[in-house]
Amino acid sequence: MTIGRREFLTTAGIGIAGTQVKAQVQSAFDFKYMLASSMYGKFDVIECIRQTHKIGATAIDLWPPSHGDQRLQIDRIGHNTFLKALKEHDVKFELSTRYDLGPNRLKQEIDVVKKLGGSLIVCGSIKTTDSPIKRQVQDFLDSLRPTAKLANAAGIRICIENHSSSLINSPDSLRYFAELNTDPSLGIALAPYHLPQNEQLIAELIEVLGDNLALFYAWEHGMGCHKPLPMPLEHMQMPGQGTLDFAPIVAALMKIQYSGYTEIFMHPTPRGIPIMETADSVSAEINKARAYLSRCIARTHG
Repeated sequence: MTIGRREFLTTAGIGIAGTQVKAQVQSAFDFKYMLASSMYGKFDVIECIRQTHKIGATAIDLWPPSHGDQRLQIDRIGHNTFLKALKEHDVKFELSTRYDLGPNRLKQEIDVVKKLGGSLIVCGSIKTTDSPIKRQVQDFLDSLRPTAKLANAAGIRICIENHSSSLINSPDSLRYFAELNTDPSLGIALAPYHLPQNEQLIAELIEVLGDNLALFYAWEHGMGCHKPLPMPLEHMQMPGQGTLDFAPIVAALMKIQYSGYTEIFMHPTPRGIPIMETADSVSAEINKARAYLSRCIARTHG
């Protein structure tokens, strides 16, 4: 079968145009950063707000004890004072992290997050049982219907982290979540730290999750976070300081056109202390990871 010159040029033009569109989508990708207050230990919440733009972020995530206490601080200083500080520094409150409440006691927090203009709440899941994992995930999703209904009415998304020692943790549990979840008010807060440290596997899971990916933690396992370590070893949890190659992970985020928030993240030991001694030095350390992630974006274009 032969093809005419005009048809060939038309077909080739479509192919070139498609490639150009794909390149434009990729080149337009950038991380939308959010500051995790726990990185600053129990520093004053107003100081955390001041640091937000210093790390290229536009929004803040408030943590409760034991990882931080900024979520409690805003109750003490008053929500109006908090909102005034946000406005003064052009920062948005988006996320309340509430592992302490679990997934079924979020009604009051949903009301608070809505009042403060936020859109996300992060929590864990539940413990596993001996039944098949797919059935457990379905039962868990069914149990979240009342919470999801409240969240949907408030315009808030409940983000389940793939935390260790919980149902939503393994690659299979994440795959089943993506397969079985039909509620847009539920999603996954994906923490590579809690997954096998295989960048191809993590990239594959990002593609499987697709629209179910509600929050991304730029966080690797490194040397772990459950025993005191010299700071350089502890900071191997942060992108660019450990051994995980984030370039394939970034490529997967590009492929699904991920537009949600990303937090550059780690846990210090003990919990509740800042990852560096001063707020400015915490931000500088986060910016090292941010520069590395920018290089990963550039690598995917190379």
